[in-house]
Amino acid sequence: MKSDLEIQKDVRDELGWEPSLNPSEIGVAVKDGVVTLSGEVDSYFKKQKAEKAVKRVKGVKAIAEDIQIGVSPSYQRSDTDIAIAVLNALKWHTAVQEDKIQIKVEDGIVRLDGEVEWEYQRKNAKLAIENLNGVIAVINLITVKPKLASTNIVQKINEAFERNASIDAKRINVDVKGNKVILTGTVRSFTEKEDAEDAAWSAPGVLDVDSQLRVDTSEYVFYE
Repeated sequence: MKSDLEIQKDVRDELGWEPSLNPSEIGVAVKDGVVTLSGEVDSYFKKQKAEKAVKRVKGVKAIAEDIQIGVSPSYQRSDTDIAIAVLNALKWHTAVQEDKIQIKVEDGIVRLDGEVEWEYQRKNAKLAIENLNGVIAVINLITVKPKLASTNIVQKINEAFERNASIDAKRINVDVKGNKVILTGTVRSFTEKEDAEDAAWSAPGVLDVDSQLRVDTSEYVFYE
C-alpha cells in the first residue's frame, strides 16, 4: 500500500506527464489516499484534464478539487460567441443528438438540458464542448430516456463486466430496481470504477446508475 507521500509524488509526475498541463499551476495535497487539487488554470479543459490524470494514479481513493479557472484575456469570449461555438460543436459531433439538446450560457458557464436515448450521448455532449475557449464550467442536466425495454439487465451487465479486462467482476454486485442499477462492492482504481459505471449505463433500458463502489487499494485479490 502506498504512503501519502508516494501518492503525492506519483500525482505530480502524472500531472507533469500530461502535455496540456503546467504542473507548477496545480497544488497537490494527500491525506489518507484523498487527493486535494488546488491552484488556477486558464480553461475548464485543463481542469478536467488534471482530474482525469489524478484518477489514473494507483492508490488514490478520492479527489477533492479546488482548482479555480482564470480565463486569460486571449481566451475570453462573449456568452453569445460561446453559445454559437457550443451549438456548432454539438452539431458536428456524430455521437450527439444536438436537436434534442438545449443550450444556455451565462458568464462562461454552459448549461445543457434535454433528453437523449443513451448515456454515451449525454456524456459526449459534455466532452464535445469542454475544451472550447471561454468555457468556465459545464453543467450537464441532460437526462437519459431509453426507448428499449429493460430485460435481463443484471445478466447483461455481469457479462459486460466479464468481458472487460480492467474489471474484477467477482468484487462487484449488481442490483436492479425498475430501470435503476445499483452497484456495490470494491474496486482497485478510479479507472475500474468508471469502467464498471459505463458498462452499467450501456445496458438497454437503464435510466439511472447509483454507483456505491468503493475504491480500495489496500488489498489486491487475484482470481484464476
